[in-house]
Amino acid sequence: MISFTVRLRFSLDDHAEIQGLLQHLGEESRREPGCVNYITHFVENDPATVVIYEQYRDADALEAHRASQHFEQYATNGLYRKLRDRTFEQLVEVR
Repeated sequence: MISFTVRLRFSLDDHAEIQGLLQHLGEESRREPGCVNYITHFVENDPATVVIYEQYRDADALEAHRASQHFEQYATNGLYRKLRDRTFEQLVEVR
């Protein structure tokens, strides 16, 4: 299992547009056969910051996600064009 979070910062002026892009990206991503979880959040008291929690069955499923048409449309050509800052954290499950 591959798990990670992505933290994204945007201009507050873009909030409504970002919300729409996230809704579409989340809906389409959760339909992918290798996607286990794809949950988007605005940070409470900081609506310009988004945290996305993602889990994929394996590396092939993650690669399929990143190569998908909806990722290109809503992330690469949507969110990333409005992005001010991005951080990525790979997670390791506690067992």
